[in-house]
Amino acid sequence: MREKRLENREGRDLPKVMQSWFLPWDQTPGMPALRPLNHVNYGFKTRTPNLAPPEQKRLPPSWKKMPFLTRVKVSLKLVSPSFLIGSWDPPSSGILPLLCKFWERGHSLRGQGSHNTMTESGKPILYSYFRSSCSWRVRIALALKSIDYETVPINLIKDGGQQFSEEFQALNPMQQVPALKIDGITIGQSLAIIEYLEETRPTPRLLPQDPKRRAQVRMISDVIASGIQPLQNLSVLKQVGQENQLTWAQKVIRSGFNALEQILQSTAGKYCVGDEVSVADLCLVPQVANAERFKVDLTPYPTISRINKTLLALEAFQVSHPCRQPDTPPELRA
Repeated sequence: MREKRLENREGRDLPKVMQSWFLPWDQTPGMPALRPLNHVNYGFKTRTPNLAPPEQKRLPPSWKKMPFLTRVKVSLKLVSPSFLIGSWDPPSSGILPLLCKFWERGHSLRGQGSHNTMTESGKPILYSYFRSSCSWRVRIALALKSIDYETVPINLIKDGGQQFSEEFQALNPMQQVPALKIDGITIGQSLAIIEYLEETRPTPRLLPQDPKRRAQVRMISDVIASGIQPLQNLSVLKQVGQENQLTWAQKVIRSGFNALEQILQSTAGKYCVGDEVSVADLCLVPQVANAERFKVDLTPYPTISRINKTLLALEAFQVSHPCRQPDTPPELRA
């Protein structure tokens, strides 16, 4: 019985997968080469490692710049404590070089608009396009709530649309902007993002406390976000043909504004609903900008025009304006 236990200790009768646990450190697959030592006690048996391990290629030293917590996570997954020390180089084959390679690639692309951009500071990341009215809504909310964030531009036109890349599709399967990485999750759809910000960072309030006013805010927001903007969006305009785009956009915006003007006449105070800025205002201003871009006559909509002018005087609406974004073309900057 004693002999049987000893055999199991040495790994002779264990499955092949487990036998590697009893190999010398320098012979274990995926483990780094050891420095020459005279004597090492490995716990199961006392062995003397090879004093002259064969030459092997080394990774670039950039992996040593990896944050300590990243080393801990990788090390725990690979059960490779030597990776934490930093004095030994990982082997040139196996999974460690791949992980180091991907980390190095992501590190080198940080701040260059990469879809894989992550911030060491923990700031939220907004995937945005300067002219996107949906992105503008979210930028206003972030500005109003004084949330510091970083922008990753997604050009909806260049190279056939960067939103259709595999990287961005993995981030947002709908292949649309905006998308916001925050608190460990990624959220698509502008109103869902704003609702999350409202629930987790409620100051200043963007939804009224009164249930009736809150319903009015949501109604106006949906009229714009569901009944107007999607019908004149880039994806729809491509379907109607180049020669019909302007006529189509003007038609759907006028139709929506006819209804919106009538609604606002009964809900508006200083802003869309009463005298406090709400989600409805975040939707209104970008849609008016779309109307101006498509040369819609706003004369029949005095209430819309008045509220829009009042809102554009606020700092949050100014700093989030499409003409002041990192990806705004020089000729459109203000």
